[in-house]
Amino acid sequence: MSTATITAADINKLRQATGAGMMDCRKALTETNGDFEAAIDWLRKQGQKVAAKRSDREAKEGVIIAKTSADNKTGFVVCISCETDFVSKNADFVAFAQGIADAAVANDVKSVEELNEVVINGAKVADMINDKLAAIGEKIGVAKFERIEAPYVASYIHGAFRMGVLVGLDKDAAEAGKDVAMQIAAMNPLAVDANSIAADVIERERAIIIDTMKADPKMEGKPDEMIAKIAEGKLNAFFKENTLLAQPFVKDGSLTVEAYLKSAGDVKVTSFKRVALG
Repeated sequence: MSTATITAADINKLRQATGAGMMDCRKALTETNGDFEAAIDWLRKQGQKVAAKRSDREAKEGVIIAKTSADNKTGFVVCISCETDFVSKNADFVAFAQGIADAAVANDVKSVEELNEVVINGAKVADMINDKLAAIGEKIGVAKFERIEAPYVASYIHGAFRMGVLVGLDKDAAEAGKDVAMQIAAMNPLAVDANSIAADVIERERAIIIDTMKADPKMEGKPDEMIAKIAEGKLNAFFKENTLLAQPFVKDGSLTVEAYLKSAGDVKVTSFKRVALG
């Protein structure tokens, strides 16, 4: 069987198409007797093997992109993870993540699984990730994906792509949306208001408060009714600290977020998402 001659131009062409290293491209072309498409498949298979070998590696770094559709009615957060901040700070990797987030918006994606199947310039996102993995030698992937719909959605990226926030509002209010998104980034609320916190979370917090109080020697002998009443007061403090509308507004501590939104045109928050690395 004849052996194809592998030229530097062939290797460079494969490298440009896949992002793989020069030596990997040479080996791929050699293994496939110079068949360009087969060489791409060979590299992808190698990428899958690398992914399997690195399945136990932690990918705590990455790039988070928050974007909205052109009409600002749908918002998306996409986190493309990697292992080191050296990669996450690389301009090419940031552009790679931006491209995937743009595809999520353009295709109105609704899940990670759907995003992995989206085609960009003839290649599926999942295959592009495999190629990038083979090129940089780190475990990468679509680690997190969030999406919300509302009459108006504001997006915010914080800290050099380390956090993304989406806020759904009941009306077009760009400035208020940005302010509230920054509030969420800084204060990390659990929910919009007390009614939005899951019942099991509330019960767990109540139980912790009561058990802590009963363990306090100062509360020894106090009737359960008194402890329960005090616990409700502490639970209200928990709501004030952990629900968005009850939190002090970071730009003006004399206002709650709810009061700020009322002054901004009686704007209502319908939902929010906050995605951070780590």
